[in-house]
Amino acid sequence: MSSHSYAQVRKLCHILPDEMLPGIENVAQKYAISITSDVMKTMELYDPERDPIARQYIPDVRELENTEIETKDPIGDHAHEAVKGLVHRYADRVLFKVTPLCAVYCRFCFRREMVGPENELLDDTDIKRAISYIAEHPEIREVILSGGDPLILSPRRLTNIILEISDIGHIKRIRIHSRMPIAAPSRMTAGVMSALDARQNIYLVMHINHPQEITDEVKNVIERLHEKGVRLLSQSVLLNGVNQDAKILEELFLKLADYGVVPYYLHHPDKAKGTAHFRVTIQEGRDIYRQLRGLMAGYAIPEYVLDIPGGYGKVPINADWIEPHPDGGYTVRDPKGQMHRYYD
Repeated sequence: MSSHSYAQVRKLCHILPDEMLPGIENVAQKYAISITSDVMKTMELYDPERDPIARQYIPDVRELENTEIETKDPIGDHAHEAVKGLVHRYADRVLFKVTPLCAVYCRFCFRREMVGPENELLDDTDIKRAISYIAEHPEIREVILSGGDPLILSPRRLTNIILEISDIGHIKRIRIHSRMPIAAPSRMTAGVMSALDARQNIYLVMHINHPQEITDEVKNVIERLHEKGVRLLSQSVLLNGVNQDAKILEELFLKLADYGVVPYYLHHPDKAKGTAHFRVTIQEGRDIYRQLRGLMAGYAIPEYVLDIPGGYGKVPINADWIEPHPDGGYTVRDPKGQMHRYYD
């Protein structure tokens, strides 16, 4: 257990029942733990079974239970690692894991075996090698900064990385995936904002799973990001006990759209080790997605996707809407589940 995780466990001792603590200490021996004060404020109850925010961050002894279908690297990062820290899965874009550190560690994270203070940091040589690879491959048009959480880097280091990538002529955009604006808005300092202002081709994908996470502090960060000209998207994970309900997702996506954030992806949960208690079935997900189509406008609905285990990429799974009919034409299902015939 890292000293940071130990300190986090001590913090939890003051708010959780004594009977939960031995299990949490056991989890901390295997997986990183960190919960910010910003996150603590969003919890209405410190009970993972009744509060959707607590469930995402407070460790659960079930994380130590593994099933045969779970793996350390569920989306195949290692299989597509071109150089250390750089994943080249799709021809036109690369994923640059600039740090293994996060402000918070989500209990369902698909990279939970790769993140945390005990994992090796990239040094300057690693960074230069990755940027050289990007420069040598003109088919790459987009660089996605991930990790860990890129925004946890010092403003100086983050700025330098963004500027070096931006100076590569064939790079058209930089996309940053981060939990920080949602889980640690108080750490979105002027320095971090200045780093994001280094170039105007930046997209920021904020990870958010429940409308309870949208606080006044989060709204303020969103406004400041808009002022910097950063294009804002969101990604969410469909999680049992958190948001596996069409009305909850409707509220979340409409709020995001109201604040100028485009709902981008709704991820089906990955098969990371110790996350079975978070997973829903694809059929459950499709049913929820079908309900969303009947509740809200299409511009506020993200694409529901599955990251195929093994590193074969994302595919939309959405809902089954239309199927060939044996007598000719098609059978079409509407958002309420009723069936209709259609002919070309």
